[in-house]
Amino acid sequence: MRREFLRFLAASPLVAQAWAQQNPAAINRAADALSVSDFESITRGMLPPAHLGYLISGVDDDATLRLNREGFQHFQLRARRLVDVSKPDLRTQVFGVPWETPIFLCPVGGQKMFNPEGEVAVARAAKAKKAAQILSTVSSSPVEEVARALGTPPWYQLYMPASWEGTEKMVRRVEAAGCPVLVWTVDLLGGRNTETAERLRRTDTRNCLSCHTNGVGSLKGRPMLDGIEGAINPAAANWAYLDRLRKLTRMKLIIKGIDTAEDARLCLEHGADAVVVSNHGGRATETLRSTIESLTEVVDAVGGRLPVLVDGGFRRGTDIYKALALGARAVGVGRPYIYGLTAFGQEGVERVLDILVAELRRTMQQCGTPTIKDITRAAVKSS
Repeated sequence: MRREFLRFLAASPLVAQAWAQQNPAAINRAADALSVSDFESITRGMLPPAHLGYLISGVDDDATLRLNREGFQHFQLRARRLVDVSKPDLRTQVFGVPWETPIFLCPVGGQKMFNPEGEVAVARAAKAKKAAQILSTVSSSPVEEVARALGTPPWYQLYMPASWEGTEKMVRRVEAAGCPVLVWTVDLLGGRNTETAERLRRTDTRNCLSCHTNGVGSLKGRPMLDGIEGAINPAAANWAYLDRLRKLTRMKLIIKGIDTAEDARLCLEHGADAVVVSNHGGRATETLRSTIESLTEVVDAVGGRLPVLVDGGFRRGTDIYKALALGARAVGVGRPYIYGLTAFGQEGVERVLDILVAELRRTMQQCGTPTIKDITRAAVKSS
């Protein structure tokens, strides 16, 4: 009886998956990874507590963080058969610019805490895989250096300085660097409670002053904030700030952190060129709404008058496919490529992109939608 039970366990795919997740040493190079979760397993064993906490934390009870993943389970795929899918085409366009795939790299701050080359290694990977990269205001590398590694200026994510003078200075700098798109993130203006991050930070026994010479959480030393005094993310910001920002720059202007129809329509009225449906990876407000479940109302609200992008919890090609079917123009990933960066540097980022692209391509073929434009709401059913 015991022998039969052990045979059953050995044959169980769930046991095999659990073993693989608990034995990341089995993956010795980026090419060995079979899924994004493989990189996550390695990362959890590599990072010191404070850095791991920064990466994995949501807010409050981390419920919205979890729901970003669970939300995909509420949409089924309606696979169509006997369609010629011999030549899948993942190309799309954003602002008239051709993209090889509808996948982009979201802004993530302080990437040198995960790899010594940080954002520059990511830029080289993005260049190699022809992927769009958005650089964070709290980047650990300056935009000019990232642009050189990327071979073209990245999109720039704006955490608005508290003073308008600081905002003008930052915008002028990224314009001078050639950045074509400004992505104003508006979902942290009221602050947040990253409780898991704080709990893990308190268990970190390292001397953080060796890296954070101005104190943990200080904005000093961030290259994109050089010469800009004061805080960021002014709580007083309102739609008039968007009007003012719109007049300030000729860059395409995207508002990131939108998850309601009302705000999507206001973005349109105030001159935004696109919106990103996002809850900051579950790191802004404990809304208990996944971005995939918020996507449809935003897409319907703008009615095709501006592109809708989305991020939050994407780990599989099927996740990306569902967002495209619900009307997203492109899908952003954040933590996945940071897992790859932590584990294997540039090579890890490239492998994460390869995995997601391969999964998306296979899903398109299996669902009978050989091109991006073939992916419509008919391909999904909410459950």
